[in-house]
Amino acid sequence: MPLFFIFACMNRKLPHTYRFLLPLSWVYGLVIWCRNFLYDVNLISSRAYPVPVISVGNITVGGTGKTPHIEYLIGLLHEKYRLAVLSRGYRRKTRRFMIGQADSSVSDIGDEARQIKNKFPEVTVAVDRKRTRGIERLLKQNPPPDVILLDDAFQHRRVKPGLNMLLIDCQRPISRDYLLPAGRLREHAMEKRRAHTILVTKCPEKMTPMERRILINDTRPYPYQKIFFSTFRYTDPVPVFPEDTEFPGKQVVKTEKYQILLVTGIANNRPLKKHVRGFQARFKELRFPDHHNYNLSDVKNIIAEFEKLPGNKKIILTTEKDAMRLKEKKFPEHIRQNMYYVPVEIAILFEKSRTFNRHILDYVRKNKRNSRLYTKQN
Repeated sequence: MPLFFIFACMNRKLPHTYRFLLPLSWVYGLVIWCRNFLYDVNLISSRAYPVPVISVGNITVGGTGKTPHIEYLIGLLHEKYRLAVLSRGYRRKTRRFMIGQADSSVSDIGDEARQIKNKFPEVTVAVDRKRTRGIERLLKQNPPPDVILLDDAFQHRRVKPGLNMLLIDCQRPISRDYLLPAGRLREHAMEKRRAHTILVTKCPEKMTPMERRILINDTRPYPYQKIFFSTFRYTDPVPVFPEDTEFPGKQVVKTEKYQILLVTGIANNRPLKKHVRGFQARFKELRFPDHHNYNLSDVKNIIAEFEKLPGNKKIILTTEKDAMRLKEKKFPEHIRQNMYYVPVEIAILFEKSRTFNRHILDYVRKNKRNSRLYTKQN
């Protein structure tokens, strides 16, 4: 079986600049295959828990839209159930288990957890590097959560979620990608077999049935897997700082030729750039690495680039995730009043939103009702 990784890579085209990395990908693939094999034959055990656990994750490195999909699930479930979201808290400066509070900083719980807590203050948002420990701590809360959502946990096989949701970027099909470091795959594409539900994300709003069929054929879901398609929908910009300044509106920005400085620190900013081009064809861009920790030099650079924009009608646009980090920095008053983030929501395509919602709700209802039948150890 390990030879499969080598043969699979040999049968694909790879840019010449990355071919020298293929031997490292084979080694990496062998290590990952051995690890998954040990879990598959129960030489390393996975744990199930007596509450519905939904995992949202991906196979590729980089953004597939996990946080907006977590937020979609929260919106679907939080009025009926006590929810807890458990994240690793990527790039936070703390290491222990921590439950986010209204005043928690990005350095405490990470930008994604901070964003979720900011948007859903009534939901328990926790971070822990060890998912098993985090779940056990959450279950000791009084009262314990009815449902636990795991953020970015597809590779964390110590936990056996009741519903494993795999996200795949429609622009980066896993069947055409390579294992790290030559490509962006954390695991081989065949590991999609562990998913109960596959969501092809970031699809065009007006995807045709033919395009959907091509993606289904490319993804090749197993008979037991449900597959859905989602798209990003950007909503009206929101001030990064709580000032009494109203955004002039997309049409005003377009007709009156506002100058825009787009500041992003996410893995894939192409959908946002496409959205911004919808109301302003030309704009200045400052791009930083994913989960970038903005420092004083970055702040000065943002201020300098903003000041360079001609005229008085100019604004800074950023992502909601970046806003969580930028709002902790010190900006001059006139900059603060002109900084906005663009929230993003997801929509399920092809009139399948009711089917998708029912799929999630049925799982939660069934497993909450039968939670006593759950085994705590597999």
